[in-house]
Amino acid sequence: MGYVGPEFVLTRQEKAALEAWLRAPTTPQMLAKRAEVILASAAGESVRAISARVGVSQVTTCAWRRRFLKDRLAGLGTSPGRGRRPSMTPQEEARIVAATLKPPAASTHWSARRLAKHLGINYMAVYRVWRKHGLQPHRTETFKFSSDPDFSRKMADIVGLYLNPPEKALVLCVDEKSQIQALDRTQPILPMRPGLPARMTHDDERHGTTSLFAALEVLGGDVTGRCFARHTHQEFLKFLDLIDRKYTDEEIHLILDNYGTHKHPRVRQWFAERPRFHVHFTPTSASWLNLVERWFGRINGEAIRRGSFLSVKQLERAIGAYIKSWNDDPQPFIWTKSASRIRRSISHAKAFSVTRH
Repeated sequence: MGYVGPEFVLTRQEKAALEAWLRAPTTPQMLAKRAEVILASAAGESVRAISARVGVSQVTTCAWRRRFLKDRLAGLGTSPGRGRRPSMTPQEEARIVAATLKPPAASTHWSARRLAKHLGINYMAVYRVWRKHGLQPHRTETFKFSSDPDFSRKMADIVGLYLNPPEKALVLCVDEKSQIQALDRTQPILPMRPGLPARMTHDDERHGTTSLFAALEVLGGDVTGRCFARHTHQEFLKFLDLIDRKYTDEEIHLILDNYGTHKHPRVRQWFAERPRFHVHFTPTSASWLNLVERWFGRINGEAIRRGSFLSVKQLERAIGAYIKSWNDDPQPFIWTKSASRIRRSISHAKAFSVTRH
């Protein structure tokens, strides 16, 4: 039978993790072999039998078993190699950075392996330089410069409310997230497991839409929200009435974007009849100045995008539950950038813009 050695008793989580490493196609071969050794040891196989089946020496098998018994799963990771990793000169780093910033012919960006081949170096050296300098050629982000002729004044006004809110007044960021779809996956979602992310089908079934109106308290972080079937000025007026009833005594500063609903004549009349409400519009194409947009990103990522809903009512219940959970422990978004710094950043970005239309 051969030598078996110390008794291996795996916890349920350890066994699941080791099996996941074996199944996952992205697991490094050496790590998969180590997982196979430990699972076989827990099943009572001998060192000789394990070594023959996995294709490693008995000395190696015993070493991995000892490391697991000492440090459990952490002991199966690659230990630091001996010796000193060759350093890269600043000139070599600068060469890689400069090459990265200049796209190759007939392509929009470099891959690490393609750039390494072009420069005649190891692709891991390219990865290290990219990581050090924050270079991610495969990623892009969208932007749009505001063309509002009154951009500077409006931006400074809103940033001033964030950095120096008025005394005895409440600052609310208000907007709507329209056309939220109640999507149900065509097949059940496969839950996350050790070594595997949650998985869902690429296609879905649609069961209608809802629109979420929300008001975020800048200082406290509390959110007032309500869902409507549509997002016209009539729904916006109903939401304003809700805010009016909730905050009965304070002077209120509302930050809004330039959506037509917010400037409808009946909405203007509503504000005129309630002088304690002060409206501050963001510049055109500058909704990023409205902090409630940051909160919309949170609820979308944490409660909506990966959800599965059989009806609009179920979607709206999920939204309501998230708002309640948020308000149990609100997390205000802290604005730190001054108006002058924003102006400098925009001027700097425009100076590097090379596309002309």
